[in-house]
Amino acid sequence: MKHTQTACTAIALLGAAMAAPALANDSEAAIALGGIELVQNNMISMDSEDLFISADEVRVAYRFTNRSAKDIETLASFPLPAIPGGLGPWYGDGQIPDLSRLDFRTTIDGKPAKLTVIEKAEVNGRDVTVRVKALGWPVSWFTGEGSAPDFVHKLTPAQRDGYIKEGLLRRERGASGVVLPAWDMVTHVTRRQTFLAGKTVTVTHRYVPITGGSVAGSLYPEARKYPDWKDYAGRYCIDKSFLAAFDSREALNRKNKPDSPAINSETWIGYVLSSGRNWRGPIKQFRLVIDKGKPGNLVSFCMDGVKKISPTRFEVRKTNFEPKGDLEIVIAQWHETD
Repeated sequence: MKHTQTACTAIALLGAAMAAPALANDSEAAIALGGIELVQNNMISMDSEDLFISADEVRVAYRFTNRSAKDIETLASFPLPAIPGGLGPWYGDGQIPDLSRLDFRTTIDGKPAKLTVIEKAEVNGRDVTVRVKALGWPVSWFTGEGSAPDFVHKLTPAQRDGYIKEGLLRRERGASGVVLPAWDMVTHVTRRQTFLAGKTVTVTHRYVPITGGSVAGSLYPEARKYPDWKDYAGRYCIDKSFLAAFDSREALNRKNKPDSPAINSETWIGYVLSSGRNWRGPIKQFRLVIDKGKPGNLVSFCMDGVKKISPTRFEVRKTNFEPKGDLEIVIAQWHETD
């Protein structure tokens, strides 16, 4: 569903052209050869999920019940979405987001949980972590300069061709033809947890999202003429009412301040809901609240049954919810110029 409001606010953005890592729904995990592998658990149900998302904070509380007659000890994982391989030209002089900024905190029945961060390398969903480490290459290779890392520069042309054929490296399209690692960098925040037989437990996560965004970017009428506009609008379910409100806000902005109009910017927030399917049955009770920050901001996201519950917050409630996709949110705002 889409929501259209107008507002004026200043917001710090991570970058001008880089979508942020979305953060993910809880999912069970098991140690497999080479690292973490998500698996389905048919004994533990997700009784409820209460999710709050804003540009400043994400909070989520789950209630799980072990429906079996035995205690279940498992490795539970909160996966962060992959940072795709071969993105040097797209990231330009940017940086891989600093995951320490997440300030990730988890509690189990109110008590802090010990967390472990595990990194994986994947090529088209295939775990190549063991192979990459055996070669002495780092999983997190990104240089931040749009160029190949040192370990690629040190390879002979024949070696590069061999690793390209193997699928570990790939040659970027375009005039540069730079050779870059082909694997996605996947991170899991994990914890060991015992689910007692027949018992219900409450698990909470809280963190500061690493948002993405752009300044004076994708929402202006000129940008809507580009071929990728349809995909962009579809990602956030941007509709005619949202665009009408945006254009109205822009017209008023320029009328009131023709010499120095406020500048529009966008904030992107993502959240992976689909891994919530890995538990037994649907999510029995699901609640989502999205806060757009300021009463006049514009927000759009894909979800039905949305109810406005405050000047800045929108709520969705669902029973026996089986998420089929992930959540993408765009917030539009304006900030004053000097």
